[in-house]
Amino acid sequence: MPKSVFASAFFAVMALGLVWRLVVADGGMNSTRKLQDQVADAKAELDVLRIRNAALDAEVQDLNSGKAAIESRARITLGMIKPEETFYLVVE
Repeated sequence: MPKSVFASAFFAVMALGLVWRLVVADGGMNSTRKLQDQVADAKAELDVLRIRNAALDAEVQDLNSGKAAIESRARITLGMIKPEETFYLVVE
């Protein structure tokens, strides 16, 4: 009889150890969930960066394609005008 009690206690402790390892310890379900959350966040950030890079690539292609894009950028960003143009400042 005492052997079966010790065997049952041994197996119960082993089962609790395995459950603890599965749920709590490094590499367990909690760690896996945290890693999955980090992967999802990284993918979302990557999508945002891909969209931004596509917009920048389109702008670079536009600037490389012709003089009109460069002129438009200079007018908007730097406020440049052509020599034969007259500048008017409208104050509201």
